[in-house]
Amino acid sequence: MLNQYETVFICTPVLSEAQMKEAVRKFKKVITDNKGEIVYEEDWGLKKLAYPIQKKSTGFYHLIEFRTEPELIAKLETEYRRDERIIRFLTMKMEKYAVVYAEKKRARKSADQKQSIENKQEGE
Repeated sequence: MLNQYETVFICTPVLSEAQMKEAVRKFKKVITDNKGEIVYEEDWGLKKLAYPIQKKSTGFYHLIEFRTEPELIAKLETEYRRDERIIRFLTMKMEKYAVVYAEKKRARKSADQKQSIENKQEGE
């Protein structure tokens, strides 16, 4: 049975946009190459860290929600540790209520975006 997970990783702030996208592609590929299915992803952009990590005070945050077998998590986290672009990561198994909450939150966000587009079109 597939479990649903969410992983957030922080890339070093010295990366260019292209390097950041390449890092994201690499980790998505680790998931999909190992029979994982990406459910959702979100780029949170450059954020201030709560405390300095490796003498850096900011980092690029990225979230990926995915379904996979539990064995993939160890592989994914090994890849994070080996990649010098990653300064922190956290992967959590989502319980069924967290999955439902995340789906509702995404639906609400997409409805809000749709409404805002319609409001802009009406105002033109």
